[in-house]
Amino acid sequence: MSTLSSHSLKASSIHTTIHLLTTNLVNIKDQTGEFLLKLPDGRIIDTKGWNDWEWTHGIGLYGLWNYYTLTSSPPVLETITSWFDTQLAKGTTKNINTMAVFLTLAYLYEESGNRTYLPWLDTWAEWLMHGLPRTKFGGFQHETYNSFNKDELWDDTLMMSALPLAKIGLVLKRPEYVDEAKRQFLLHCQYLFDTSTGLFFHGWKFGDGESESNDEQGRLGHNFARARWARGNSWLTIAIPDFVELLDLSPTDPTRVFLLGLLDAQCAALKNLQCENGMWRTLLDIPASAGSYEEASATAGFAYGMLKA
Repeated sequence: MSTLSSHSLKASSIHTTIHLLTTNLVNIKDQTGEFLLKLPDGRIIDTKGWNDWEWTHGIGLYGLWNYYTLTSSPPVLETITSWFDTQLAKGTTKNINTMAVFLTLAYLYEESGNRTYLPWLDTWAEWLMHGLPRTKFGGFQHETYNSFNKDELWDDTLMMSALPLAKIGLVLKRPEYVDEAKRQFLLHCQYLFDTSTGLFFHGWKFGDGESESNDEQGRLGHNFARARWARGNSWLTIAIPDFVELLDLSPTDPTRVFLLGLLDAQCAALKNLQCENGMWRTLLDIPASAGSYEEASATAGFAYGMLKA
């Protein structure tokens, strides 16, 4: 195995590390129950273990799929396929986060031609298009297992739902899905991008619809905590280059130009907020002295997105 030209890392050591990571991913157990999500209907969702269905599984599957495209590894493909075999047989309720797994399923269907996947891609994408509640101006409301998050836009949504919708649109030859995904990217960025810092706010909440303004200042809504959350920002760092690549947007395409301009601004801001050890804090612009700890998953997301871009 040849040595990679950058970072002085041998390809063999990278594969070894990824295999260890994958083993941990599929075998990790929540021994304390701390991360079990208990729902009012009695269901218990294991958000960290492999044998369940949440956004965490969607992101894990997508990472495995990207690795599979580079290696054609049969064990990796088996890990992906077996997850879908098990979880599709069980099913779950539709929300923004459970939609995340369908990005990988669309790729898997495209490669395998397994027609049993088609009804899943079709019905979940149709639900996203026509069944999910929308915010003012038609944004995807960030519904999860345990919260409707009424009238709220979150930066997570683009990764978890808009990107899968675009891929399903390409696979099923439904351009209206692709157009809707583009619209969601533009709308979310309109309300979540912070022009004063170059970062993204975690979310936006519209008013209750009873008046045109939400407060005495005449605003239509607000960024609730005004938090520039690291992992939320990293979903944009990941999703924007992947979205541009997925749709093969030309260099002069207005959506591409707009999104990459925001990504450039975000990356410039992130460069100034990176800790000396290479990490970023969970609230990007809040110091460690105020309780903003260094956060590994956001750091990984930023590294992925920057390298991909």
